[in-house]
Amino acid sequence: MRIGMRTIKTVISATFAMLIANSLPLLYWPSAGIIAVLSVGNTRRSTIRTGVDRFIAFILATVVAFLSFKLLGFSPIGFGFFLLLFIPLAVQFKLTEGIVVNSVLVTQYLVEQSMAVSLILNALGLMVIGVGLALVANIYMPNTEKRLQENQLVIEVEFRQLLQEMADSLLKEENERLIEEDCQQLLAFIRASQLEARNHHENDWVRQEGYYETYFSMRRAQLNVLNNMIQNLERIESPNPYSEQIYGLLIYTAETFAEENDGTRIMERIHEVYAEYRQMPLPQKRSEFENRAELFQFLQSFKSFIEIKAEFAQQKQQSNS
Repeated sequence: MRIGMRTIKTVISATFAMLIANSLPLLYWPSAGIIAVLSVGNTRRSTIRTGVDRFIAFILATVVAFLSFKLLGFSPIGFGFFLLLFIPLAVQFKLTEGIVVNSVLVTQYLVEQSMAVSLILNALGLMVIGVGLALVANIYMPNTEKRLQENQLVIEVEFRQLLQEMADSLLKEENERLIEEDCQQLLAFIRASQLEARNHHENDWVRQEGYYETYFSMRRAQLNVLNNMIQNLERIESPNPYSEQIYGLLIYTAETFAEENDGTRIMERIHEVYAEYRQMPLPQKRSEFENRAELFQFLQSFKSFIEIKAEFAQQKQQSNS
């Protein structure tokens, strides 16, 4: 059994929330601990957003509860009428995070058969303590930037391997299914890295440009293009005399594949391959024609693959200038 950081934070915040609420003393002090449990988020920003939403929902719930109990009394029917009004309003105003917590707090008015100012302030105090302790617990967040940088290196190594395997497939019989499996495994790793990058970005108190999110999104887009290129490979007969130029292009890209490579030199080599293709004699057989067509489509996709990286490099340069 593994106890994670969020679990430890939740336990600490809930325990201290109940201790503080009980020492004040507040009625229904265990509710402060439950609010803390429900308020500890995965990131600092998510915790802040949840807390703000619950305070706004508290105001809404107080008004709706006052009207409901005034009309139908402090009874289960009155509480049911409260839910009938409060839940749709909370959804409409995008305050769904505050539905459960505030519904529980409203039951305290039902038990006390009163909505005196002291009871409203009591409920507000429980909310402040619970949400406040959750925010304090989330002040500390481990810095995941080093792991994101390591993920970048892993992804670049895997891309080089994929490009090498695809290049080999052009000149000799290879199992494209194995290449496709490697591609899917890398896609899963990039998706996980994107989630880590999003959480890293959400833990910044001051909103900054999500560089790592953009980077992993760029690599994911490139991998989707590679996947299309693998489909082309399955239809190309190997060995193929027309594929040597593209083989050299893939090998060069694999050798120079890195974050700092803006793709300029690779684009130049792509245009050189286009020029060589225009000078080649026309195919004489249908099979040769089909192979040439698949290779041309492969080259077109590869150009898109490099253009994605070139656009990313250009945006990064503009943001740094």
